[in-house]
Amino acid sequence: MEIMDYTGVNDVMVRFFNGGHIVHTSYRNFKVGSVKSPYDKTVEGIGYWGVGEYSLTDEKGEMLPRYYTWKSMLSRCYNEKYHKRRPTYIDCIVYEEWHNYQNFAKWYEENYYEIDGSVMHLDKDILVKGNKIYSPEKCVFVPSRINDIFTKSRPKISDLPVGITINKGAKNKYLAQCSTEKNKSSFLGHFLTLEEAFNTYKTFKEKHIKRVADEYKDKIPQVLYETMYNYEVEPTD
Repeated sequence: MEIMDYTGVNDVMVRFFNGGHIVHTSYRNFKVGSVKSPYDKTVEGIGYWGVGEYSLTDEKGEMLPRYYTWKSMLSRCYNEKYHKRRPTYIDCIVYEEWHNYQNFAKWYEENYYEIDGSVMHLDKDILVKGNKIYSPEKCVFVPSRINDIFTKSRPKISDLPVGITINKGAKNKYLAQCSTEKNKSSFLGHFLTLEEAFNTYKTFKEKHIKRVADEYKDKIPQVLYETMYNYEVEPTD
């Protein structure tokens, strides 16, 4: 970088050679090299602030929700320490244009909504099951209750279908139960065959998803409502 204009120790205009962007700063910051280009990949080695109308903080200097959402999204995909806690995010990536905060912030402002009493989550794999890419076409904001219905906390460690466990020593050895809310589940019974157990789980889960979708019908995006209503539970879910 180089100084373009100097009117005082706290009033210096600096131009970066890479991209030619001009930043207002102090001479001290310039001298010690602490001036950051908006194109420096300062978030997880991937994300950068970019240049545009969307700020990172409010007038009090506090991080805006849209910036926190963007930063958290990048951490889920590219932070190895996070992957140790949540291995389901290994191999997930962020759409390249969203590496630029300005592009993500624009999408955020156009798509974010709130529901009274709900924490909103950015979801990548309800609209497209199994999706591992955060992108404009595949992401949607969902209230926490809906997000919990589809959340996978860890990779499957059993070959059994989702919702099914084995009760060893029992005649009807297959046990089916379904999570309906966070930290809550419904016992669906013991079954003689694996097929019967899973079909019972599948029917119950799909009805529950439809029931919740109807509760939120006038509050969530139409594409989310339709996806939930047409959702088909698979053994690998």
